[in-house]
Parts: sequence; C-alpha cells; structure tokens
Amino acid sequence: MYSVRTRAPQVIQRMLRRSVPSRLGSGSVGNGARSLWVGVLDHSCRCLPRAPIHFNPSLSPLLHRTLRTSTSVAEASVADSAAEEFEFQTETRQVLDIVTHSLYTDREVFLRELISNASDALEKARHVALSESTGVDSGHPLEVKIEVDSEAKTLTITDSGIGMSREDLVSHLGTIARSGTKAFLNSLKESKAEAGGDGLGMIGKFGVGFYASFMVADKVQVVTRSALPDSQGFCWESSGDGRFSISEHPAAERGTKIVLHLKEDASEFASESKVKEVVKKYSNFVAHPILLGDERINTVQALWARTPKDVTEEEHKEFFKFVSGSFGDPAFYSHFVADAPLSIKALFYVPKFNAEKFGLGARDENRMALYSRKVLIQQKNSKLLPEYLRFVTGVVDCEDIPLNISRETMQDSALMAKLQSVLTNRVIKFLADK
Repeated sequence: MYSVRTRAPQVIQRMLRRSVPSRLGSGSVGNGARSLWVGVLDHSCRCLPRAPIHFNPSLSPLLHRTLRTSTSVAEASVADSAAEEFEFQTETRQVLDIVTHSLYTDREVFLRELISNASDALEKARHVALSESTGVDSGHPLEVKIEVDSEAKTLTITDSGIGMSREDLVSHLGTIARSGTKAFLNSLKESKAEAGGDGLGMIGKFGVGFYASFMVADKVQVVTRSALPDSQGFCWESSGDGRFSISEHPAAERGTKIVLHLKEDASEFASESKVKEVVKKYSNFVAHPILLGDERINTVQALWARTPKDVTEEEHKEFFKFVSGSFGDPAFYSHFVADAPLSIKALFYVPKFNAEKFGLGARDENRMALYSRKVLIQQKNSKLLPEYLRFVTGVVDCEDIPLNISRETMQDSALMAKLQSVLTNRVIKFLADK
C-alpha cells in the first residue's frame, strides 16, 4: 500500500503527469487504474486525501513501478517543505553545548534521563485518565519500549504516555532551561569557584535531561502525539547545532518515540547487552515496565517504597542479595520511613559475614546507594553514613534531596549533614536494639 497524505509540489505534479501510463488498457482494470491516476493528479496542486490511497495489486506492473517512485519522491519533498524551522536562542545554544560536552561525568546517564522522562509521561497519562473527563483512554498499556538497531546505529525509546502537541514541542524541547537560560548561565558562572571549577554546584532544576541525548547522538528525532482525543502527530528533529524543525507526522501513535542516531564513538549503545546493563544500573526500580524487545528488564521491586509491614522476610533476603552482590542472607535489616526533615525511605542491611573484620578482604567502601524517586543517583555514597558504619549496605531514597543540575552529586552541605545525622542515629538505634 502506498499513500500520499499532504500537498504535492509542482515539480512532483509535472513528474506525475509525464508518468501517466499510456497502456493501461480498456478493460475494467485499465479504466479503474486510469481513474485512480487522474484522481491523484487532480489533487496534486491541492491538499491530497488524508486517508491512504490503496492500490490494487492486480494493476499493471508499470503502474505499480511508477506509483512507487512518484509517491516516494512526493512524500520526501513534502516532508522537507512541510517542516517548520526554528532556532534556539543564543543562551540556549550555550546551554546545549554545556549539556552535550561538559555537564555529565558519565555519558551513559543519558538513558537514565530519557527513561525518567518517559516514566513521568506515563504517570501523567495515568493521572489525567483517572482524574479528568478528557477522553484519555485509561486502559491503554503504560510501558516503556526500547529498540536497538546495530546496523543503522540507532537507539529508540518509546512510551505510551501523555505525548505532546506542537505547542508542547516548542515550549518543552525548544527551550532547554524553562526556568531561564540566562539564570542558568549566571548560576553556572557563579558556582565554578564553589564546585572546584567544574561549574556543577548550582542549585535548581533546569530541565536539561533530554538534551543529554546529544552526548551520544548526532541527530535526535522525537515523534509524538498527545493522548488527548483528536490530537495530531508531530515530529521534532535536531542535530544539536542550534536549530530544530517541527513537521506533521500523521502516522504518530499516542505517546512519544525518541530516535537517537548514534555517533560513531557511541555505537555501543546500539547493543542490547549494553542497554540492559545501563537500565539495570540506573532505572531498575522505575514503576512502569521497561521492555527491551519482548523482555522486561526492570523486574526487581523497590521494596523501600512499599509499606514496611507488607514486605516479607523472603523479599528482604532476595533484595539484600541484589544490592550487596552476596549469596547469603542478612543478619539484620531495618525498613526506615520518615517525613521530616526530609522525605526519606531507606533499607539497611547488616551482613552475617564481614570479610574486612577477619582481614580476608580489602577495606570496605561505603555501600549505601542513593536514589531519588527510584532512580539511581550514586551507587556508593560516602556521605550517607559515617565511615565506621561502612559495613552497612542498603538503599536511601530521598525525593527532596538537593541535587546539582546533572543529578549526579548533592548540594547544600548543611542539609546533607542533617540527612547523615538522621540516618546514623537510626542505624545506631537499630543496632542497639539487636
């Protein structure tokens, strides 16, 4: 099936007219083919039918070949002519350059950022479907799908969430720092001395996670359709060079699909094994299913987010093995939840065997992992507990913890000291009770 969906340029019309087959025949097939061809030509200067034009397989091979060539060229030309070009502001281009080249210490976190955005879109769709009379389908599957193509060197992340309109694309993706690019740049300059010259000590969330894509991709395409009824589909595209385009995309489905055309030195992210490794490291506890092909990757539950009394001892044993990498069971465990001074959910595990105690291993590092809203921030954080409690392993999830713009390190040393004090007191009390 071939389809022409939008306005055909004059050059395409002339090509179509020259290509009209003269030997279509006089039978019913020939007459039907001729009528169809005339219909295409009649619409070539006007808006062509939105519905796909179906071509009968019984038509002559000549007609098929001509239609295939003509419509392909028409669609390519239409896509180019219909795309609306935009330029980022000067400050935004500067921010994009910072995000791409110097903001993140490990570029694999781009996948964490995109999955977090997808999860947020899914949650928003769920909330809108349940709380408003908007016509949003509440029974639509809420999931994140990841596809890799090693030959084409592409990585695709798709969610079935709230999606975006054309206005959303301009406001959300057309402006990197919605809270103010100038404020971001000023904060960046002012914080360089405080952060040892790397410029990562500013406070505030500037919404730059999506643009981490350009660390690994030389072109990014976003195909999206709002979940609201009767919404149109659009395609946002940029090469990270200060410009982007938006065009209509009738085939877009509900939600958002992000296609990364990977750089030569980032082709490893077109590998299923690499993608699985990164997802399990950073996004293993995202609430919605993350599918790589037909396999769900995030199968482990975030036990700390559940009510303590609902978590069984067997689940704690399995989770301890997951976070500690050991094969034994914990000697003790504690599930801690607090609302003040920060919103904290934590799991503490004390292993039965401590190799360092008997001189059988190297000095242990702090093994507490820091999460924010179930997304990994640091695998081993040395500031959550004092060094003398380094044998304790587990997870701390704090939604309110002040992070730097790349969400890789914490800010506000006074608040971090308070957090360590709360956690330390809790662990000591827990151990004293045992």
